[in-house]
Amino acid sequence: MSPKQIQRPRAAKTSDGRSSPGPRRPGAPSRPGKPSRSGPPSSGFKSGPKAGARADGRPGPKAGARPGSRPGPKPHGAGPNAGPGKPRPGPNAGPGKPRPGAKPGPGAGTKPRAGGPGRSAPAPTASPAPRIPPRARVPPIPAQTLAAQPGRWLWTCREGFEAHLFEELVWAKAGPRILGPALVESEHRPDVPPAFGRAAEKVIATWAPAGGAQVPVEDIVDALSELPTRVPWLLRAFTPDSERGNTQAGRAEALEAAVRAALHPNRLLEDDNRARESGALLVGLCVAPDGVLILGAVSAREALSLAPGGRRRMKRAGESPSRAAMKLEEALDGLPDEPGRGDVCVDLGAAPGGWTQRLVARGARVVAVDPAKLMPELAKNPRVQHVQESAFAYAPEEPADWLFCDMAWRPQEVAQLLAKWGRRRWARNLVANIKLPMKDKNPLLLRVRQILVDDGGWEGLTVRQLYHDRDEVTVTARRMR
Repeated sequence: MSPKQIQRPRAAKTSDGRSSPGPRRPGAPSRPGKPSRSGPPSSGFKSGPKAGARADGRPGPKAGARPGSRPGPKPHGAGPNAGPGKPRPGPNAGPGKPRPGAKPGPGAGTKPRAGGPGRSAPAPTASPAPRIPPRARVPPIPAQTLAAQPGRWLWTCREGFEAHLFEELVWAKAGPRILGPALVESEHRPDVPPAFGRAAEKVIATWAPAGGAQVPVEDIVDALSELPTRVPWLLRAFTPDSERGNTQAGRAEALEAAVRAALHPNRLLEDDNRARESGALLVGLCVAPDGVLILGAVSAREALSLAPGGRRRMKRAGESPSRAAMKLEEALDGLPDEPGRGDVCVDLGAAPGGWTQRLVARGARVVAVDPAKLMPELAKNPRVQHVQESAFAYAPEEPADWLFCDMAWRPQEVAQLLAKWGRRRWARNLVANIKLPMKDKNPLLLRVRQILVDDGGWEGLTVRQLYHDRDEVTVTARRMR
């Protein structure tokens, strides 16, 4: 294009009919005494005041202002940033009304739109973010399984999450050490159990015979004689939840049978509920790779899980619409109370209906909140009320006995939603699944805990990665009235 064909932008006019100054001169400083970048204007450059000065002599907008901003001074009272010549706020502007068209952030507090969860997060006044401890330096996982030290605590976890469990224990000043895949030990058990620890037992004895030789049953029975005999025992043999650990399943099963045969029948219990009621002792035999055998024990009432190694395998019902039903069953398995006949449950993010189906099977009435459709069988069920609305916009007509939530959405926004339910006392019990990011899982969980407790008033909070959880954790809590 020749110079004669270049179209200069016409001067924009303000609301009073006056023409605003012409386009900024290339190379002109954006602020007095500070040079600006120079270069040709883009084809979409609109006319506006000169950089560094206005028509009334006052300083103009900063360099780098968004092209296409409205030029010239604004009439007083027009727009969210009224005032003569006041520049429009950038992305880091302070408190005030958001720029038209801007997407609200997690703490915007604007009214959510129906049709999909989380367009904006309903958090009126969030508490300050918690202080994040220094990140822990996590050592590599040993190539060969290490023997645990008696008197310390043995933790199991999901393979691949050893570093997260290790860091939680470091933050709790518990002196952790990684023993191998899915196994970590610590000097003591923290008051607040780590989220990534499935089970924890105090180490009574450990064996690591050369060449991985079999430990004599007599040696194990001798070590068991140190345990108190005034209460019954709940014996469980398990392997670490890892690729190599699973190869030891046959060995663990045979060892448990041999130890049972060597003990008096009256010494052992089989029922988990009776074990908790009687204050039984959970005795664990961890059969690890490389011939390592660890004997541990913990009170059944204080145990994180009574399942072998914390691996509570739930059976999936044939009519279940999703794997999510097993996560719910495992979460309810460890609670003192469960939803039952006549209870009112709200299921946020219900579709396709995995959790709703299990709750209805227990006799509860369910308000299923999700814009998507439920299974036809559930949609026709008289105990199911399907509200096709965003979970963030829904408000119950009456308080519920239970609040359930399993939404694949931003974890902090989900936590703020659950906090709103607790703060407004819309439910007495909470069971929810929080999805985790790829990085910074532990700092995020600190924030989630704080939102639920400080902002929501939920009590008795537990945060745990259960056996059927993947990159997620299950939270439970209650709200006292």
